[in-house]
Parts: sequence; structure tokens; C-alpha cells
Amino acid sequence: MAALADRNRRVGLMALLMALAMVGLGYAAVPIYRMFCQATGYGGTTQKAIGGEAPGAVGKILNVRFDGNVVPALPWSFAPEAHVERVAVGAREMAFFNAKNEGDRTITGTASFNVTPEQAGKYFTKIQCFCFTNQTLKPGESIRMPVIYYVDPRLLDDPDARDISEITLSYTFFPVDSAKAGS
Repeated sequence: MAALADRNRRVGLMALLMALAMVGLGYAAVPIYRMFCQATGYGGTTQKAIGGEAPGAVGKILNVRFDGNVVPALPWSFAPEAHVERVAVGAREMAFFNAKNEGDRTITGTASFNVTPEQAGKYFTKIQCFCFTNQTLKPGESIRMPVIYYVDPRLLDDPDARDISEITLSYTFFPVDSAKAGS
């Protein structure tokens, strides 16, 4: 009888440890996934330049398309000034986006982004971006926001990416605190 009680205790303890491990993995999954995407460019995740220097143009020209979206809970208008730019691979470039708070109260928003095709993400490098910080706009306030970037020349050495002729950089703005955004 004591052996059965010991076995039940062991099974219960193992089940508890497994449940705690699964909860821990659940909390760790988001930051681990984010680090993986930033390191590999998976899912169109762009790179962030350290130092702000572009390597310099290498000759190949491609189109960079810009897309701006806002979730319905955020009463902002948001769009790129130019929807397409022709850029030289390796050259430092700048694009502008305009946002306006169409609501009747001050709202803070943040932008998430992605690059398509996905294999171009690890070669699309941002030097400066409004998406690195939250943006707060008063009612009726407008802001012009730059993105400084380059397409890394290593793209031309990647057999899966070297034939890319167009890259799309897409942003979606959403309220920082959705509970406050709905009130």
C-alpha cells in the first residue's frame, strides 16, 4: 500500500513539474520567437542597424513598396508619402509616413511591421524608424515620420533572395493600451 502511495506521489509530482514547465515555456515563447525572427529575418522581420551606416550602393536597383494600416480601435489616418521608391541595393534611403489623430483625445500608438517577400526580411535593415518608439498624438495633431533604411548587398549572394525585384515594407499602427483606446 505504501508503494502505491509513493508511486502516486511521484506521478503527481511529475505531472505538476510538467505543468509548471509548460507554463514557463508559454511565457518564454514570445521573447524567444522574437529573438529568433530578428536573428534570421524569419517572417519578414527586418534588421536594425547598429551605428547607422549603410554599406554603399552596389548597382542593382529594386522597388521598395510602402504600406500603412491602422487597426479599427485607433482613430488615426496613416499612410506613406510615396507608395513606391526605386532604390539601389546598399544605398542609405529615407521614406516618410504621415499620421494624424482623427479622434477627440490624446492617443499613443505603436507600429508593428513586416517585410515581404519573407526571404528579404533579413536583408532589409532599418537605421532609424518611428516603429522603434511609441507615438503620442493630440486630437487633430499630425506628424511626419521618417524611416531610414538600406537593403543589404548580401541579398545578392543569397540564391533564395538575389532575384527579388520588389520588397514591401508594411506597417500597422495600433493603440498602446487597447483598454484606454476603447474608452
